[in-house]
Amino acid sequence: MACHLGAGDLGVARDGFTPEQRALWSLQPLARVAPPALEGGLDRWARTPVDRFIAARWAEHGRSPSPSAPPAMLLRRVCLDLTGIPPTPAEVEAFEADPSPAAYARVVDRLLASPHYGERWARHWLDLARYAESEGFKADETRPNAWRYRDFVIRAFNADKSFDRFVCEQLAGDELWPEDPDALIATGFNRHYPDESNARNLMQRRQEILNDMTDTTGAVFCGLTFACARCHDHKWDPITQADYFRLQAHFANTAADDRLVLLRGPERERHAAALRRWDEATGALREEMARLEAPHREAILRDYTDKYPDNIQVALRKPASERTAFEHQMVAKARLYLDPESHQYLAPSSACAGRMKGPEKARWTELKRKLDALASLNPGPMPLATGVAEVADVAPATHVLKRGMWEAPLQEVEPGIPSVLDRSGTTPPWRVDRNATASPPERNPPAIRGTGRRTQLARWIADPANPLTARVLVNRVWQQHFGRGLVGTSGDFGLKGDRPTHPELLDWLAREFMQQRWSLKALHRMIVLSATYQTDSRTGPDANRDSSDLWLSRFPRTRLEGEFIRDEALAVSGRLNLQTGGPSVFPALPPGMETRGGWPVNAQSEARDRRSVYVFVRRNTRYPLFESFDMPDTHETCPRRGVTTSPVQALALLNSSVSQDWARSLAGRVLADRHDGESERISVERLWRLAYARLPEPGETDLAMRFLRGQSERIEGRRAHGEAVAVPEPASPDVSPALASAWVDLCHSLLNSNEFVYRF
Repeated sequence: MACHLGAGDLGVARDGFTPEQRALWSLQPLARVAPPALEGGLDRWARTPVDRFIAARWAEHGRSPSPSAPPAMLLRRVCLDLTGIPPTPAEVEAFEADPSPAAYARVVDRLLASPHYGERWARHWLDLARYAESEGFKADETRPNAWRYRDFVIRAFNADKSFDRFVCEQLAGDELWPEDPDALIATGFNRHYPDESNARNLMQRRQEILNDMTDTTGAVFCGLTFACARCHDHKWDPITQADYFRLQAHFANTAADDRLVLLRGPERERHAAALRRWDEATGALREEMARLEAPHREAILRDYTDKYPDNIQVALRKPASERTAFEHQMVAKARLYLDPESHQYLAPSSACAGRMKGPEKARWTELKRKLDALASLNPGPMPLATGVAEVADVAPATHVLKRGMWEAPLQEVEPGIPSVLDRSGTTPPWRVDRNATASPPERNPPAIRGTGRRTQLARWIADPANPLTARVLVNRVWQQHFGRGLVGTSGDFGLKGDRPTHPELLDWLAREFMQQRWSLKALHRMIVLSATYQTDSRTGPDANRDSSDLWLSRFPRTRLEGEFIRDEALAVSGRLNLQTGGPSVFPALPPGMETRGGWPVNAQSEARDRRSVYVFVRRNTRYPLFESFDMPDTHETCPRRGVTTSPVQALALLNSSVSQDWARSLAGRVLADRHDGESERISVERLWRLAYARLPEPGETDLAMRFLRGQSERIEGRRAHGEAVAVPEPASPDVSPALASAWVDLCHSLLNSNEFVYRF
C-alpha cells in the first residue's frame, strides 16, 4: 500500500514504506547503552547515572552546570513536584538544619510514600485518559460512578503498581481479572470517550466511539498519531490505513458497561441476603406499583425506541440468541439508556408516576408511602463502576473505511499490530492463546473472559520488546519533572515530531524502568536524586547560549497547573482538607454559573476545600480557575498542557472571591501565631515562610513593612471620611482592624505573585 510521498523521497520498499520511515528512531529496539565516563569536575559533580548522560552533552555543546539550588528552594520544588503540597515552615527549618548528605534522599522517600503522591501524579494520567464525569455534547449527562476510575489511578500510583500491569488492567482488566474490582474499574480508561447519548444513528455513534478508543490508545501508549491514518495512509509515519483499523479491531466487541458490580465474596453474599429480606417484605407493594407503571413505562420507552432506524428496532425485538454480532453491538448502544433493571436514565418510577392522574396516581402515591416506610430494610444499591465489557461471544467484522466514513466499508481486516513493527513481515490472522501468560507474568495465569482481543493488544503494548511503551512513559515522566520531555513532542514520536535531545539517556531510562519492575517510584527517584534536578533555576553564565535550556545547565522554571495553584493556596492558608478518595466535590462557582452548566455547590466548607483532583469534572463547563490556567479539553487525550500567559489569569486570582477568602485565611493564620509585642517584621518572615518556603530578602521585608503602614493609613482615612470599608476582625489584640485589612491585602499580593505560582 503506497504512502503519500514527496519528490525528494528515497523510494518505496515492497511493503509500502520508505527507508526513512522504516528507520524511524522510535521504532528501533532500545539501545543497550552504559552511562558515559566523565572527567574532572563533572565526574565529581555527577550524583546518578542520569547526570553522566546530561554532562556528556554539555561537553559537546560547551555548557557547564549551575550551582546547586538553595535548600529551601529545592525542598519546595520537590514537594510541589511529588505531592503538589508545599512544605511547612517547620519542614523547611528541619531540612535546612540537617547537615546529613542523606537528608534530601530521606525527604524524597517520605514524599514518595505519601498518599498525596498519587493525587499529584494521577492528575497527569487523567489528562492522558481524557477523564471526565459527564458525557459531553449538548446534554452532557453526568456519569455518576466515573470518579472510581480517578481513585483507582491514585491507588495504583500510591501502591507503585507495576506499569505493565497498570496498562493491562486498563485495556483488558475485565478479560484478564474479572474477579478483581480494581481491574474492572480500570477499564474506565476505554469508557472516558465523549458520547452523544441521544444520537439515533447508532452505527455512526459506534464508529465515533471506536475512533476515540483507537486514537487514544495509539497516542497514550505508543506516542504515535494513529488518528492521522483513519482516512488514508499516514502522510509521514509508517502507519497504513489498514494498520489503523487493525488496531481498532481490538475494540470491535467492546461496549460501555456502567453497572459493573464491585462487591465480591462475603460482602456480596451479605448484600444479597439483605436484599432478599427487603424483597420479601416489599414484593407485593412493588409488584402493584410496577403494574400501575407498566403502560406509562412502555409509552416512554416506545417513544424513545421508535426514533431508531428500522434495523435497530428489529434487533431490539429479536431474542438475544438470534442476533448477529453486529446487532449485539447496536442493542448494547441502545440499551445503555434503557437499563432493563432500573430504567434509571430514561424511565424511573418517578417519571412514570408523573404521567398518572386521578385514582391511579392516588393509589401509586399510597403504595410509595408504604414502600418508603420500609426503606430501612433496603441495603441500597451495590457499589458500581463505569467501564467496558465484551458484548458477545463473537466480535463483528472490522473493515477499512473509505475516507473513514462508517457507511463506506472496504476490505475486512483482523486485529493486529502496526505492520512496520511486525517482524515476520505480515500481520497474522487473529489468534488468542488462552494459555499464554499475561503481562506482567502471573504465577497462575488467568483465564481470558471474552474474545481476548483487548488482552492480546495489552500484552503487545506491555511487552518489554515493544520499542514504544517504555520510551513514551519515561519521556512523559521526564516532561512533568522538567517541563519538557527529552522528546519535546511527547505525543508524537513520529517523523514530524522532535528528535530526542538525549537519545542514549532516553533508552537507558526506559531499560532501567523495565528492569526496576516497571516501577514509577523508582523512576522518580532516579530523576529527582540527580544533580541535574537539584541545580539552581536562576540564570547562569550559559543563559544566552542555551536560552531554551535544552541541555539543562539549570533547572527550568515551570508554572504550576491551575489545580495545584489552588491546592497550594489552600495549604498555605491552612484550609486544605486532606481527606482522600470518594465522590467528587463541588466548590463555589462565580455567580450565575450554578444554573448555566455548573453544579450545586457543597454546603460544607470542608468539602469545598478538598484537593483539586477531587473537583467534579464536567466536560462542557470546566472549573473557571482551572480553565484560566490551561486545563485541557477533556474531549480528547492531552499529552502536554499548554502554558499561556494572559490577563485573565491575574484577574482570576486578583478579583475572585475565592482567592480573597484564601488571603483572609492566610492573614488570619499569620496573625494568629503572633505573640504580644511581636514586631511586624517577625510576622512578615512567617508569611514568607508560608508562601514561598523561604525567608524574605532585606529589601522585601522593608517593602512589606512600608506597604502595611501605608495601606493601613489609607484604610483608616477612608473610614474617617465615612466610607464603609469591610475589614476582618483582628486576630490579635494589638492589631487594629485597618492593619488586619492591610495584612489581607499583603497576603493577596503574595498569592498573585509569580514566585507563588511557579516551581523554581
